[in-house]
Amino acid sequence: MSGGEIDIATAAGRAAFAPGDAVEGTVSWRFDAPPAKLELRLLWYTEGRGDQDVEVVERVPFETPGPADWRSFHLRLPAGPYSFSGKLISLRWALEAVAEPGDRSARTDLVVSPTGREIRLGPGGGR
Repeated sequence: MSGGEIDIATAAGRAAFAPGDAVEGTVSWRFDAPPAKLELRLLWYTEGRGDQDVEVVERVPFETPGPADWRSFHLRLPAGPYSFSGKLISLRWALEAVAEPGDRSARTDLVVSPTGREIRLGPGGGR
């Protein structure tokens, strides 16, 4: 199955959240044929030096997806970890919608911290 697109939209286009906040929005898609499976994932991942870590915190499956459809979602963010950026490593949050079979997906980055901004680790901070 080929061709198509997926879009993730958060309520009011919001991308910055505090731990414990609700994240709401919609996932919409349009394909040539209905996917066998489509789900939204809330995840965090690291990037930078060393191995990349990825943790899927929550999955929202969308039952019987049609070829063109949309579904709303409501997730509650956990207490952590916080989004941060350092000299050697960064931790990012994202919403990712994945349709199977195939490699069709969409990702929307989020910031999760008490201040609503990514924490910047300065010299000597964090390892």
